[in-house]
Amino acid sequence: MFDATEPSHPPLRAALAMWALAAAAYMAGFFLRVTPGVLNVPLMRDFGLNAAQLGNLASFYFYFYAASQIPTGIANDRWGPKALIVFGTAVTGLGTLLFAAAPNLPVALLARGLIGLGHGVAWVSLLEISARWFAPRVFGTMSGLSLSVGTLGAVLAQAPLLAMSRAWGWRASLAAVGAACLVLSVLAWRVIRNSPHEGGWRDWLPPREPHGGAEVWRGLRAVWQWRNTALLFVAPSGVCGAFLTFTTLWGTPFLVQQRGLSPAQASWVIAAMLVAFSVGGVFWGRLSDRLRRRKLPYLIGALLTLLGFAQLSLWPLAPTSLLLTLLLASALGSGAMVVGFAWAKESVPARLAGTATGVHNTGVMVGALVQLPLLGWVLDALWRGRAVGSVRLYDRFAFQAAFAVLLVWVFIALVCVALAGETHARGHADTAR
Repeated sequence: MFDATEPSHPPLRAALAMWALAAAAYMAGFFLRVTPGVLNVPLMRDFGLNAAQLGNLASFYFYFYAASQIPTGIANDRWGPKALIVFGTAVTGLGTLLFAAAPNLPVALLARGLIGLGHGVAWVSLLEISARWFAPRVFGTMSGLSLSVGTLGAVLAQAPLLAMSRAWGWRASLAAVGAACLVLSVLAWRVIRNSPHEGGWRDWLPPREPHGGAEVWRGLRAVWQWRNTALLFVAPSGVCGAFLTFTTLWGTPFLVQQRGLSPAQASWVIAAMLVAFSVGGVFWGRLSDRLRRRKLPYLIGALLTLLGFAQLSLWPLAPTSLLLTLLLASALGSGAMVVGFAWAKESVPARLAGTATGVHNTGVMVGALVQLPLLGWVLDALWRGRAVGSVRLYDRFAFQAAFAVLLVWVFIALVCVALAGETHARGHADTAR
């Protein structure tokens, strides 16, 4: 029976206000994630980098991002998403300011690590805000929308950042972004609330007790008892990791050096892929919720991703129209990784749902942090000595070999998706073991 004295759930306006600030913090980190691709020429020139060093610089973000996931889960249980968003956005801003002033590669590496560490708390916090302030029936949709808004930051880090760097220099441009992150941290501190309870409304999630570190580690060991955990750890490392590796760094050099595009044109192609990825996140998340199926949308997305990287590896000089079509289709398919967050959560008992989500997110980062320097190593190993100034130029065979690594990885991810057990958008069942 309905209890008239029980508080109602928060109004949409209040929920959107909480979500919007958390999403803005996530968007800022996404902007900074992909800047090495846009700024690859000035970074290689100013720091004297080869491909492997540039790949390592880009991947330092992912090292610290991945390492932050388990501590983020513990901190989220203890202090809630607000503290994480405030702290993380401030660290991201300070790291960006340090990167803008970096005199050499070691300092730049440290700065990229701080950016990754600060942004590492954003996604988990955004999911927590979405789960507490919005009804469970739209969680998949909100996850896709969150990913879409975050990816908008990566779009802004393409042609707009290129124009800013040409007008003001890359250091001044990134310094402005760092200052904006600090302002955003203050706004988050003033506005965000951990739970609707703090505003007098009813939470969409039941209260839960904070977990200690020992309990978290026990949960982390226990979560691997369910087969889907391992399969959904590997799946996004290929489906999303390959996309991140291409759009974060190696797509722009390929498009400029092998396809003859200008840096501005290449940045627009990458931006279009990022838009397709964000649209895919919303589309696949919504489709999965409506069908109450997780495997089919993820599987179709993985197939589209595989097609794009098959073309890059086997036919990199395909007609431009076909190249762009398959790149966009691949990016759209990569957005299906968002389905994995709900799928992973539903594949284990409720007490391990947060841990399973964190494991899935770590899989995304592991793919990129390994692939970014690995592709740089392949390119350097096949480099034939050509350079313009201090920037190395790589031939078609080198890029084909590098993208073949991604092709194999995506194929393995596709197999993992096919082998994972369907949950039908329901909570844990023993058949998921």
